Amino acid sequence: MSSEAKDVEKKEWKLDPETEYRFELDPGVSLAIKLIEGHAEVFGSELVEGKPYIFGSECKAAVFTWQGCTIEMRHPSTEYVSEETPMSAYANLHIAFEQMRVRSLRKHRGSPAQDDEPNAVIEPPRVLVMGPENSGKTTVCKILTNYAVRAAQGWVPIYVNVDPSEGGWAAPGAVSAAPVSGPVPTYSPANPIGSAATTAPMSLTSNALLPLVYWYGHADTRKNPQLMERLIRNLGTHVRDRFDCDVQSRVSGLIIDTPSSFASGQGSNDPRHKLIRACVEAFNVNVIIVVGHEKLNVEMQRMYGSQMAVVKIPKSGGVVELDHAYRERVHQYQLHTYMYGQILPSPPGITNGLLGGEAFNDLALAPSSTMINFGDISIYRIGAETMAPTSALPIGAKRVVSEMQPVHVDPTQPGSGLLNAVLALLAPLNPDENERYDGELLDLTVAGFLIITNIDIPRHKMTILSPNQGSITGRTAIVGTFEWQEQ
Repeated sequence: MSSEAKDVEKKEWKLDPETEYRFELDPGVSLAIKLIEGHAEVFGSELVEGKPYIFGSECKAAVFTWQGCTIEMRHPSTEYVSEETPMSAYANLHIAFEQMRVRSLRKHRGSPAQDDEPNAVIEPPRVLVMGPENSGKTTVCKILTNYAVRAAQGWVPIYVNVDPSEGGWAAPGAVSAAPVSGPVPTYSPANPIGSAATTAPMSLTSNALLPLVYWYGHADTRKNPQLMERLIRNLGTHVRDRFDCDVQSRVSGLIIDTPSSFASGQGSNDPRHKLIRACVEAFNVNVIIVVGHEKLNVEMQRMYGSQMAVVKIPKSGGVVELDHAYRERVHQYQLHTYMYGQILPSPPGITNGLLGGEAFNDLALAPSSTMINFGDISIYRIGAETMAPTSALPIGAKRVVSEMQPVHVDPTQPGSGLLNAVLALLAPLNPDENERYDGELLDLTVAGFLIITNIDIPRHKMTILSPNQGSITGRTAIVGTFEWQEQ
């Protein structure tokens, strides 16, 4: 490549204080950004001066600076600089939450209250972030989480993801929670809130993240709201148990990322209010943040304003409208990354970069393709495959299969829907049969994910793809509506 071509790819931006450089990447394009001078951050995670940061898989993000900086990038796609950002509002929120953490820690240690805070809230922040589709809820959650861990006070906030369409640290269709002790990086929508120890090589700094995962199995919370509510309450129980034995985590608080379906309903029978209430009760929420939606803010003020603080914050002008096709591609990126690791091509001229701040080496995984017998694994589906809403049933009619009932799936049936399906491998059942109960499958956490790549009905065998070669004989798995097929 000629030096002239390299000069075209290499570009510098000088950012004024409190401005941000926004970019959107096309499919198959990687971008490298280097901080030349000053201070800058990506969704609250600081950039190290002189190190190239690599972004890919259609990532859409922004580099913000409080004091001004100079950045250099290679191979950009859509890009521009904006002087209108909501970062001041987000920073003010962080300061308020930091004061709540300090007061809570002071109370735990038995220190006297300060003279200027006799009536201040002394509970740590337990924050529910809500907003419509394409409002930037996850960005707000990441910024608040990253600011907390950057405060150098030893905070370990718990990040809770109850948006199954995003998947968090696991696979799309999952809800999860994890204590966060280091910066949450951003480099690919395949890892929207960083990589976990179970899905990435051990060289990554975010491998300290050990999420607790439950499998919902669908992108839309309205598909099975009863199951969604149960999983939210299960997560809440585990988080409270964590708080009981970990004071530092308890005083650090938690931040809950929610699906867009919580923001708007479809008629009087919409279950979203029940799910919002489940979040409030399960995690003992004491702050609700509404991102850029006046009607939702009024609604939350009316329902919860007398119990807790309800705060409306502006939506960033950099939020990109994401269509269904893009979300489908992101699900494919996530599942491919779960099986094969994060592999992003380096832009020309970059040999030693960082993925959102993490070492860019040994990121490829070698999944195992194994043929097993149908009887080696028990596969269930929660509720019927297609279930009409209760209001659509004939008057007086009752369901044959309830929304919460595990239904065994027979792979020998041509319409089983198992080919290319994503399976959530569950933790083992209670070894004491006397302790088992009918809904135990609904309360088991996820041990990993499998893909069924081939079904041989005459031989009663199927081929599964998994990240490792561990035996799954005698295990139980649940199938949802997500599928994945290698391109």
